[in-house]
Amino acid sequence: MPTPPRERPEPSPPSLREDRRTAESFGTDAQRYDHARPGYPEALVARILADLPGTDVLDVGCGTGIAARQFQAAGCTVLGVEPDARMADFARVHDVPVEVATFEAWQPGDRRFDAVVAAQSWHWVDPVAGTAKAAAVLRPGGRLAIFGHAYEPPAEVAEPFAAAYRRVAPDSPFSGQPARRPLDLYLAGYATIADQLRETAQFAEPEQWRFDWRQTYTRDQWLELLPTTGGLTRLRRDQLSEIFDAVGAAIDSLGGSFTMEYTTLAATAVRASTS
Repeated sequence: MPTPPRERPEPSPPSLREDRRTAESFGTDAQRYDHARPGYPEALVARILADLPGTDVLDVGCGTGIAARQFQAAGCTVLGVEPDARMADFARVHDVPVEVATFEAWQPGDRRFDAVVAAQSWHWVDPVAGTAKAAAVLRPGGRLAIFGHAYEPPAEVAEPFAAAYRRVAPDSPFSGQPARRPLDLYLAGYATIADQLRETAQFAEPEQWRFDWRQTYTRDQWLELLPTTGGLTRLRRDQLSEIFDAVGAAIDSLGGSFTMEYTTLAATAVRASTS
């Protein structure tokens, strides 16, 4: 399927109006988003938390709190920063404290954190300003971890989706994307983020992590997740219906379900000592 903007592997230009409108569309159905979107490997959470100076975590672009609740379950105190008030309200109802702001505009005061995490949200953040702010709010020895999923449905599902999307939304900036993208594209995106961390000279040598896993989706489960992706959040109901018909028929032809191969990638670095 065309890569949804929230999983886009490379940082996006900060001034694109279309990108901002897409970013602000995810809260349209926060409950569906929270229910349908997958969480993150527990091994990733554990690796982020290993050897930290403490357990205070800042979640940048926390959305409905999917990642935040995993860090809470691991024993952390988590604060979210989220520009969409609808997503923030949902997270608060589920016991994640959230302050509504973009990360660039957010005012931390004298608060400091042991980890700053960004789960599939960093491409909405200006990479220069965001990296500088993350360094400023991290305690020495604290970790910045930027991570997200790379995934593509099998071609038998991705190709009908791409064809239907081009029919119903030919003018969309996403309609010209290929049906599937190679993992190397995502890896290159996280390598770019690692380079940006390295260039600041405020972090130790960045690392890139990879976690491979899989999840099986039924027809109904995939059609529940699909409208939470960035290319679809702003389509009309009739456009969505045509896409759902095409994708649903494709999954039916596979026996009613398919297995998604996920790769969760991270670019991460420890805040250098200020002494």
